[in-house]
Amino acid sequence: MQFVDLKSQYAALKPSIDARIQRVLDHGQYIMGPEVAELEQQLVAYTGAKQCITVASGTEALLISLMAIDLKPGDEVITTPFTFAATAEMIVLLGGVPVFVDIEPDTCNIDASLIEAAITPRTKAIMPVSLYGQVADMNEINAIAARHGDIPVIEDAAQSFGADYEGRKSCNLSTLGCTSFFPSKPLGCYGDGGAIFTSDDALAQACREIRVHGQSKRYTHTRVGVGGRMDTLQCAVVLAKMERFEWEVAQRLAIGARYNELLRSRVPTVVQRRGRNSMFAQYTVFVDDRAPLQARLSSQGVPTAVHYPRPINEQAAYEGRCRGNATPHARAVAARVLSLPMSADLSADDQQRVVHALLA
Repeated sequence: MQFVDLKSQYAALKPSIDARIQRVLDHGQYIMGPEVAELEQQLVAYTGAKQCITVASGTEALLISLMAIDLKPGDEVITTPFTFAATAEMIVLLGGVPVFVDIEPDTCNIDASLIEAAITPRTKAIMPVSLYGQVADMNEINAIAARHGDIPVIEDAAQSFGADYEGRKSCNLSTLGCTSFFPSKPLGCYGDGGAIFTSDDALAQACREIRVHGQSKRYTHTRVGVGGRMDTLQCAVVLAKMERFEWEVAQRLAIGARYNELLRSRVPTVVQRRGRNSMFAQYTVFVDDRAPLQARLSSQGVPTAVHYPRPINEQAAYEGRCRGNATPHARAVAARVLSLPMSADLSADDQQRVVHALLA
């Protein structure tokens, strides 16, 4: 059993993936080839956002988005401490200050009710993370941002591409949406890749220019940028995977619902809020005595993972670089979360094996 079954996915899509890759090898446009624009058009159609800019990774999507809103040294970005380090890392790399507010202990997403109290004159953006594949309370976050002078809201949707929030798609819920096509994500390539979504034409233009070293046209640099393009080959892989993505979404929802049913009243799990679903980038439960449980599950051939064992504001790299160290819920869940095998190709038999081993 694999934690994320990419081999079965490839086997199902092999003819399309191989043909897509061969087409790129035949035309030889490995940087900004026609598949880049084709994928961006498909992603726009899927999310409903007006603009999509593919980039080199989900991390690069966050970096370019922060550059596009002109984050300056000393500017503050309100975000969650319970996420992968890239969320805060990009803020710090630009000289900004991550301001951490605590999370909801049942969803593990940022607690929107705590955001307003963290806003200061230095607040430049709010960056919620759609953790484990479920979108945070974006309506409330957007309303808070609007009350305070339309602060830009950047959704870190690295784990939630495909998720719904009250009838809209993740990545099309705020000023900017950023996702990742890392291989294990709900929609993944075979390397690194990512995308930025926005319906603001000026921000889209800024992102496009920043992506290619700040060029508005060849050798005309209108702003400082980065080398942030997504390779044509990786776009080709994602295009092939888009062919069955709706099926994968349905499968993830069904497998997640089955986990919920099998574990109900027996093991506490991350809650899905009404009006939104989860892409179950990870299916996560709360346990005590995690280390011996992981060892026991491993001995029975059940792989697990911990996302995440320590909040960012308690990591040595961020000492003195952030505000908001009092996040007791983040600390508490970091000691208890455990992610179980999850992918669209997880068989019912394997899922039963996971649950049996967990409950034994």
